[in-house]
Amino acid sequence: MKIHKEQAEHYIWGDDCDGWFLERDADRTIIQERMPAGASEVKHVHQKAKQFFFILSGEAKMWIDGTDITLKPQEGCTILPGIPHQIRNESLESVEFLVISTPSTQGDRTAL
Repeated sequence: MKIHKEQAEHYIWGDDCDGWFLERDADRTIIQERMPAGASEVKHVHQKAKQFFFILSGEAKMWIDGTDITLKPQEGCTILPGIPHQIRNESLESVEFLVISTPSTQGDRTAL
């Protein structure tokens, strides 16, 4: 089934960040997200979900279990279950990225 971001279910999270559910079921979610300059999510961990973050535009910092890495367009990283993490936008421009979670993170997030 064809999907376009503009037709996807939209939500707002954190500091004026946007998310669009491109696919959403118990086995997997695929979300396109936009974070404005200076925004970040809280440090957290998932017990069951493995996540893959992939940068579409802009630049993001990922804190992964105490280590920071920079992700630029067309770069991504995998976060395994049980690994604390956080994505931040420390740049002056918005960042857009995909988050693919297997299984869904619904009810599987603990803030640190």
